Amino acid sequence: MTVITPEVSLDPELVGAGDVTHFWRVPRYRGLDCLRATFRRHAYARHSHDTYAIAAVLAGCETFFHRGEQHYAPAGSVAVVCPDEIHDGEPYGGGFEYRTFYPSPELMQEIAEDVTGRALSRPPWFPRSVINDPELFQAQVRLHACLCQDESWSSEMEQDTRLIDFLGRLIARWADLDALPTLRYGSKGILRVRDYLDIHMSEEADLADLATMAGLSRSHFIRAFAKETGLTPHAYLLDRRFRAATKLLSQGQAPGDVAAACGFFDQSHLNRVFKARMGVTPGAYRAA
Repeated sequence: MTVITPEVSLDPELVGAGDVTHFWRVPRYRGLDCLRATFRRHAYARHSHDTYAIAAVLAGCETFFHRGEQHYAPAGSVAVVCPDEIHDGEPYGGGFEYRTFYPSPELMQEIAEDVTGRALSRPPWFPRSVINDPELFQAQVRLHACLCQDESWSSEMEQDTRLIDFLGRLIARWADLDALPTLRYGSKGILRVRDYLDIHMSEEADLADLATMAGLSRSHFIRAFAKETGLTPHAYLLDRRFRAATKLLSQGQAPGDVAAACGFFDQSHLNRVFKARMGVTPGAYRAA
């Protein structure tokens, strides 16, 4: 995978050579992460984020697992994943090109309160995984180009206007501000294990001990954990390490130090896990 500038990333000759990504961050929007990418081969491992993931598909089709089902986002659609939700993603057919934002729950709640004119107890939740809204799609594409750090022609006022307009439309048209999202963690035994792994994320865990904690046999525990969380116990632990690494890298910490702090075997292990879930290397993410 190559990390290059947006202008080069759209060159058909280079796109044909494989996967191309460009990642950057806009700090004044509560650390808003932005990704432009063309994926022909890359497949995301199942993972979750502290943020939303909002993707406009420009060409091709992306398929992704979300809320227990397989979804398909064709060109012209917008895919939405809420914080803490397990998902993956890969090309369906020859590949796909998309523009993605990762807004924080705080930013989304702030915009939702602007839209509704009232205080909200939680950030907005979106019941649909794939949205067909041509006007919204075009607004996201224009906003993404406006926020690109290599585009000097856009002012902060224009960026602010487009961001608030796009997120406001998304929330007003497609968010459910009253219904609570479905809880994935119903079993007390699995909840105990999940809480333990969250706290001891950087430590190695013994499968037999975790099964005992859940009050289940090892084979039953693995099936029950995957059914309730969408991940096996090992994949869940890697996901927690990935999310912790994301925070430390965004603070400017070196990948080697982050690998040690989060329980990875070494920096190359961090690189593999991070790239499989974020689409870019830890070094590229930190540099943003």
